[in-house]
Amino acid sequence: MEQLKIRGGKPLHGEVTISGAKNAVLPILAATLLVAGETIIDNVPRLRDVHTFIKVLNAMGAKAAFTGDNQVTVDASHITNPEAPYELVKTMRASILVLGPLLARFGQGRVSLPGGCAIGARPVDQHIKGLQVLGAHIDIHEGYIEASGKLRGSRFLMDVVTVTGTENLLMAAALAEGTTILGNAACEPEVSDLAHCLNAMGAKISGIGTTTLTIEGVRALKPARYTTLPDRIETGTHLIAAAITGGDITTRYTRPDLLEAVLEKLEAAGAEITRGNDHIRLVQRGRPRAVSIRTAPFPAFPTDMQAQFMALNTIAQGTATIIETIFENRFMHVPELARMGADITIEGHTATVHGVEKLSGAPVMATDLRASACLVLAALAAEGESTIDRIYHLDRGYDAIEKKLSALGADICRIRAAE
Repeated sequence: MEQLKIRGGKPLHGEVTISGAKNAVLPILAATLLVAGETIIDNVPRLRDVHTFIKVLNAMGAKAAFTGDNQVTVDASHITNPEAPYELVKTMRASILVLGPLLARFGQGRVSLPGGCAIGARPVDQHIKGLQVLGAHIDIHEGYIEASGKLRGSRFLMDVVTVTGTENLLMAAALAEGTTILGNAACEPEVSDLAHCLNAMGAKISGIGTTTLTIEGVRALKPARYTTLPDRIETGTHLIAAAITGGDITTRYTRPDLLEAVLEKLEAAGAEITRGNDHIRLVQRGRPRAVSIRTAPFPAFPTDMQAQFMALNTIAQGTATIIETIFENRFMHVPELARMGADITIEGHTATVHGVEKLSGAPVMATDLRASACLVLAALAAEGESTIDRIYHLDRGYDAIEKKLSALGADICRIRAAE
């Protein structure tokens, strides 16, 4: 088991290159199943979930591999086993994304019910209802979703906004016969990125970036080459790393328009932010101010940045409230922050953070992906040494985070935990 060892108190300075977005890459990898040919995806981060998804594709009979530093090539011409087995997908919720493409192209698919971070109920009922509206026959048997049938375009209004549900139905509808209209669709940039990728493959999708997506089904998609968008959550995490340490960093190969809600909150906390077409600079002078946040679907403040902003609030001047509206178990990092001296109380879906002048290094344990990042940020600001256990969560969503932070001046290293 590996750990991160961090000695805090060092302001971060310099430039950091942002990787491609995991939450965009995974659905695009799933979309390669719609194509009988070779798809090339650029700007792919080398993350645990990406490697797992590549294994899933290969287990089905595809030929998928990294063919460059940040490039993956997938040839899904010959799919021999349209199934995503539990052994491969038990830690990765995004596995559900192969169901729509398999059903659309082959008329059948079998996918294990997904796993992932333990941050609350993330049901797949909208995936299932939507596919049924498109004509699929679905059974759930021994922990697997088994789907079959010929898909036909229809109208489906989702009961709740769901990112992966929108993506799954978008891919399924791309090859369905006729026109599909998806209402109450997710507007996240990663959904739009998938839609643009599908259009590059020959799909006919309109309404991209809105809550209503119209998909005119086509007979087949064609091979394409596509570059995924930069990771807005990695960008925000590094910017908070600069803010929490009183630093000055520039994130490169990113897009400010993808995280405007986060940038506005950082400015409210006292950070000086300069936006460019493909870069963001943050300068923090003095102690940040406490800023309250409420998570909500894009373009509002993202749930995937809630834990990181809580870390910033722990050492800010004043008191802030953090309201989590997306997932009910997303405050599991709070007891670990308390071990470092944070003053936080929880009531229902609201955390009240009373800023303290300093945190103290301590051994802590990550409980999910974004909680891992939160603890890294807190450790960067704390006096003394911290060790973070269970960093396999971190490796699911951050490409070489210790190397990037070290290059900015952080005292951080990966070590093997004592047995």
